[in-house]
Amino acid sequence: MEEENRVTLHGMWASPYVKRVELALKVKGIPYEYVEEDLMNKSALLLKYNPIHKKVPILVHKGNPICESSVILEYIDETWKNESPLFPQDPYQRAKIRLWASYIHQVYDCMLKVFRGEEQDKSLEEFYAKLSVLEDGINNTSLGITTNMNNSGMLDIMIVITLGAYKVQEEVFGFKLLDAEKTPLLYSWVTTLIELPIVKGITPPHDKVVSFLQYLKNKVFKATPHAN
Repeated sequence: MEEENRVTLHGMWASPYVKRVELALKVKGIPYEYVEEDLMNKSALLLKYNPIHKKVPILVHKGNPICESSVILEYIDETWKNESPLFPQDPYQRAKIRLWASYIHQVYDCMLKVFRGEEQDKSLEEFYAKLSVLEDGINNTSLGITTNMNNSGMLDIMIVITLGAYKVQEEVFGFKLLDAEKTPLLYSWVTTLIELPIVKGITPPHDKVVSFLQYLKNKVFKATPHAN
């Protein structure tokens, strides 16, 4: 029976998509086995489980693979309903959470554009504008952003994985990402979450992250053509 219910997560340590799933499993208290994948030399299992996109994360439960982080998060919440819900029960409230989760993903995409140097000034302006929208969303509770630190949900997972590494990202890329004066509520939310033991438990070592980001900055992003 235990074998039938085995949960395995195939991932890559630096992937925010994988970290979202890893944190959700921790929040839910679900035991799982983690398999680190080399994306430069993809394993036969990775290609078998995700033949369409050939990417991580992949969650394998009862022998069945589930792909795409957003799909996996909903699967986890629907499968383990009695443990720390990631989404509210009310359909309308769930819809609002999905909307904000999608918006936070846009913030992540925008941040990547800044790191890549794509239309730098414009990208930074767009990034700060999106953070301001999040600040307004936290300030106006009717918009659906909840920041319940005692019971981390979907938005907590999304925001801490998206912005939780802001200090090391600022260190490597030289841009101010989070400002306690301009977006105090957002800043407080993120800085509180990164101090939670459950979040610290999945956070990679500082020096390892610095090395990886420097590699992206100096090798990967410089080799990527920028749109004019």
